[in-house]
Amino acid sequence: MQKNIDLLNGPVLPSLTRLAIPIMATSLIQMAYNLTDMIWIGRIGSQAVAAVGAAGMYMWLSNGLAALAKMGGQVNVGHSLGAGHTEEASEYAANALQMTACFGLIYGLICALFSSPLIHFFHLNSIQVILDARYYLQITCGLVMFSFLNQTFTGIFTAIGNSRAAFSATTVGLIINIILDPLLIFGIGPFPELRVIGAAIATVIAQIIVTLMFLYHAVKDTCIFQNVHIFKRPDIQYLRSILKIGFPTSVQNMLFTTISMIIARMVAGYGDAAIAVQKVGSQIESISWMTADGFAAAVNSFIAQNHGAGKKNRIFSGYRSAMGIVFIWGIFCTVLLIFCPSPIFRIFITESDVIPLGVDYLMILGFSQLFMSVEITTAGAFSGFGKTIPPSVISIIFTVARIPLALMLTKTSLGLNGIWWSITISSIFKGVLLLIWFLFFLFFCYNKKQR
Repeated sequence: MQKNIDLLNGPVLPSLTRLAIPIMATSLIQMAYNLTDMIWIGRIGSQAVAAVGAAGMYMWLSNGLAALAKMGGQVNVGHSLGAGHTEEASEYAANALQMTACFGLIYGLICALFSSPLIHFFHLNSIQVILDARYYLQITCGLVMFSFLNQTFTGIFTAIGNSRAAFSATTVGLIINIILDPLLIFGIGPFPELRVIGAAIATVIAQIIVTLMFLYHAVKDTCIFQNVHIFKRPDIQYLRSILKIGFPTSVQNMLFTTISMIIARMVAGYGDAAIAVQKVGSQIESISWMTADGFAAAVNSFIAQNHGAGKKNRIFSGYRSAMGIVFIWGIFCTVLLIFCPSPIFRIFITESDVIPLGVDYLMILGFSQLFMSVEITTAGAFSGFGKTIPPSVISIIFTVARIPLALMLTKTSLGLNGIWWSITISSIFKGVLLLIWFLFFLFFCYNKKQR
């Protein structure tokens, strides 16, 4: 069976769907990966969840840095393959992986050495929560290079039309994580009871296994990886092109996480339970945005290859098909969070005083799920053209707006819920405005072609 899907010829929807389904499945597996951690950590208590939530913010921040090489590599590989330049695609892949490894090592070293001041930023209340957060940060972010490599490998394999590689690698990682979590957290059998530290170790081991799986798929690949020489000296020309495309997305993601960290500090003022609610709630909410993100990756690669080949009609058809599916998914997630918040949240935390806070979070964030899915998918479409600035501009403006909006709303009777409403309102604006911008972009693109 053919592993690499032909994105340049044949019916659009079947090609896009064949590429998207493994990516969406990979996203769901990644979500299950994170939710598995939360389920087991939640059994320790809300304080353990708060510790992982605080430290996890820096893991989230690292994804913005990883996005630079991933996005720049993925788009350039797609453009090169669409134009028929396979050797150039191999060079982009090699330079993207080299950049990824370098960034991963630097970020990991910073987190390992400065874990204390980094965790102090959140002004956590419990000494045990602070210690657990530091340990979790040192382990997961200290060895973040493997997570970085996995993201770049995912982008490159998606660009060449082989989304099954990421699916199989992530599936193995999930299985390893599911097995190791209870063993290392609770000390089952000969294993010691490591609690939060055990969760961190399980996560890192699973990520290393995923990296090894990607290396296996790279060795088997016959499209571009046979010409990828990872130890070859980096080429400034290729690095510059990767930076040009990936930098706006990286800044956007890192600023998004930085704003989220500031908001998390505001949430901490309402107690450790509120931090736990935000951590668990965001993991539950990921059912929509991780799936949309996976579909956006498929749209990115589809548009990148067809843009490189100059096939604009297929680009329009691909985006239209993708948005139809995303609209259905976004509506489903909205209904799920608004009408079924309590039974979903109880899966992770059963403490009676925390559940009402979690229900409020899910119901309020539920109103933004459709718009968030639209924003993510449209950002992927923009990136496929190599136009990463428009989604970055929209995201940065309205993400920054969350801070003054949250400060204003929390002074009303909404209290903590005012923070959740600031996130929802900004997400609605981002989805609507980015969609309008992209439709104008397509309109002028087609008019230019006709003239």
